[in-house]
Amino acid sequence: MRSAPTILHLDMDAFFAAAEQAAKPSLRGKPVVVGGLGPRGVVATASYEARRFGVHSAMPMAQARRLAPNAAYLVPRFSLYRTVSEQVMELLGRLSPLVEPLSLDEAFVDLEAGGVADDSASARETGERLRAEIRTVTGLTGSVGLAGSKMLAKIASEQAKPDGLVLIEPGTERELLGPMSVRTLPGVGPATGEHLRRAGMTTVAELAEAGEDELVRLLGRAHGTSLFRMAMGYDDRPVVAERDTKSVSVEDTFDVDLHDRVRVRIEVERLADRCVHRLRASGHSGRTIVLKVRRYDFSTLTRSETLRGPTDDPSVVREAAGRLLEAVDTTGGVRLLGVGVTGLTDYTQEDLFAQAAADEQAAADDHGGPAHEGASEAEGDHGAHGDDEAAGAVVAEPVAHPERRWAAGHDVRHAQYGAGWVQGSGVGRVTVRFEEPGSPPGRVRTFRVDDPDLEPSDPLPLVPLPEKEQGPGQSSWPATRPKEVSPDGVGVSGASDRSRP
Repeated sequence: MRSAPTILHLDMDAFFAAAEQAAKPSLRGKPVVVGGLGPRGVVATASYEARRFGVHSAMPMAQARRLAPNAAYLVPRFSLYRTVSEQVMELLGRLSPLVEPLSLDEAFVDLEAGGVADDSASARETGERLRAEIRTVTGLTGSVGLAGSKMLAKIASEQAKPDGLVLIEPGTERELLGPMSVRTLPGVGPATGEHLRRAGMTTVAELAEAGEDELVRLLGRAHGTSLFRMAMGYDDRPVVAERDTKSVSVEDTFDVDLHDRVRVRIEVERLADRCVHRLRASGHSGRTIVLKVRRYDFSTLTRSETLRGPTDDPSVVREAAGRLLEAVDTTGGVRLLGVGVTGLTDYTQEDLFAQAAADEQAAADDHGGPAHEGASEAEGDHGAHGDDEAAGAVVAEPVAHPERRWAAGHDVRHAQYGAGWVQGSGVGRVTVRFEEPGSPPGRVRTFRVDDPDLEPSDPLPLVPLPEKEQGPGQSSWPATRPKEVSPDGVGVSGASDRSRP
């Protein structure tokens, strides 16, 4: 424990939803829910306006729609969120070399290691300056917690939400923690919390009074000891600048259970290709291939196979995942599939036999031989969203001439009307609201889904570029460039001109 509150925890406020409200003037001050829009989708983030209706993260999207039927329901735009996250992390990096990101919108910072704070006054000043810089650079707000340990800094940032700063003075930890629920402490989930409640412990003070021996008896040596130390306010975990990636994985949840064994195999191979793409992007290879199958009755099976050496070859991963699938009973239907690679390393030692077999098959293909068994028909995803953070896939069988599909909330540009975003789509039509981050709320127009003047585009920056960074004739919000249509599926937004919280 430190004698000064020089550990900072930053947590952006309702990050995904706040970014969407900043990008879409017509949604500011209204309930916004971001997540998977399919029947099995879940809420990734809800704006504070939506939370007033009881909507919260990890809630089934169907339940959220019942609670807040007039909210705007949007598919995540992870390219935008990553861009904003990079801006925030750059600001944190200016404070200290020790920055420990926990997610896109959350991180610990060791202010002492950066020499920017050594007491309460300097820590508070640094935290307030950081909040102001985040608002200036991104247009969004973040909450800051300052304390002498990581656990307390995170508790402080929760108390500071939204858009605030809370500093916990060293020496006041036990007084602060005492009346709090046991669920406040890291590692105390619903099951542990209920176990402690049955033992007569519902507050942190009651944990401390029970003593270490009693907690060890109830929860086991490791968990009991750790929980007692936290109840006493002790946490000496350091801020770690780099955390090694332990695994890379992707998974899809399907709107309709898959029963066709061939279709299941095709989906597994497609996931294997996506997983390898991420593996290579991270600069790793791995030895252990993992297959995850969630069946119709919600039972989840995990199977793994360890290779003789690390690989990042898609054919090797596909074949290993296919072998694992053969050992899984999919009778009754499959609702979720996942493929992962663990045992990561930064070099590759290919499975020579598998690679040789792939080369032979490629040669056979060149001479009109049989195609690779179960090969995917296309690189594009036909399951859930390309990023694992969103659930609620819309699964469509590959067709020869697929209809253009527009995901609710995603960016578009029209040749006549300019930049806008998809408000909803269905029955061969797409509704677009034309507005930009710095504009007044825009007008709504409807087009055919195959309108040649309407194209997908990249997200516009939430804050206009400084004039000195603009080229001749360049707008503060630069024109976006078209890109390939996302296959994420169609979602219908509840945010229309008549929508009200």
